Amino acid sequence: MLTHSNIVSNICQIDAAEHIGRGDPTLGLLPFSHIYGMTVVLFGTLSQGAKLVTLPKFDPEAFLKCLQMKQIRIAPLVPPLILFLAKHPVVSKFDLTSIQSVFSAAACLGAELTDEFLHRHNHGCRVLQGYGLTETSPAINTDTVGISGSVGCLVPNTIGKILDVETGLPLGPGQEGEYCMKGPQIMKGYHKNEEATRGMIDEDGWLHTGDIGHFTEKGVLYISERLKELIKYKGHQVSPAELENLLLTHPGVADAAVIGVPDPVAEELPRAYVVRQPGQQVEEKEIVDFVEGKVSPAKRLRGGVEFVNEIPKNPSGKILRRVLRAQLSK
Repeated sequence: MLTHSNIVSNICQIDAAEHIGRGDPTLGLLPFSHIYGMTVVLFGTLSQGAKLVTLPKFDPEAFLKCLQMKQIRIAPLVPPLILFLAKHPVVSKFDLTSIQSVFSAAACLGAELTDEFLHRHNHGCRVLQGYGLTETSPAINTDTVGISGSVGCLVPNTIGKILDVETGLPLGPGQEGEYCMKGPQIMKGYHKNEEATRGMIDEDGWLHTGDIGHFTEKGVLYISERLKELIKYKGHQVSPAELENLLLTHPGVADAAVIGVPDPVAEELPRAYVVRQPGQQVEEKEIVDFVEGKVSPAKRLRGGVEFVNEIPKNPSGKILRRVLRAQLSK
């Protein structure tokens, strides 16, 4: 349950953190039924006097034509669309130099993909990543300067802390744990579900995000993984998102997802699901060797590689690892 006060507070927080020029053509592709599309794109854009150019759905040619012909300056996107702009060959046929800022949220955007996008679109465009939850209206953090891989600093009137996932004690800069926050954008609660509300918001008013991350000395936040999606290999915690971002740097990989597969000895083994780039014939051994040369032993793809036609994702671009796990169990 989000109150009027929650939403208005978050619009003010977004406006203070992200300045959009009056009249700036801004892309309205994300669904307005999603909290990112509603609060950040729709309300956030219009409250700053920008021009919102809407598309009914994602179609590659219509999407690229819109960016070029409408001279879009601000592009709120999700990681799968940034992946498309970074890798797909058809993008080279269009002039996208009008884009000044790309905002990314709703799923993790790795530093590697960010850098690949900026290498291809090197006209001075910035990639700014934000972080939030439906339960927080949604914005909690936003990057305003372009630090690859980070979600930036807290929006105004918000405080955050990192807690040890085992002891619940606060951690210092550089130490990874669960991210918790307080602010006027926190939901009233879950409708007719007090138990779920208490499981999310503790008695002191701290909302527990369920995400793993760390702050730097300067207060910049990096989110690495969902707590419940970490792969456990012989006592080591392995981040699927870290491996996915690494896989996307391989020239033969168009898209990728990683899950843990059960193992009687190690508990879980990292397995990759890979979509090949069109025309590429990359094989399993090449992918396994590529990852092995860049990670610690616990993060190797000991569960193998499976090639698929597409990675299951929800409308906001989050990888549906539960779908892959369900297919695996069958």
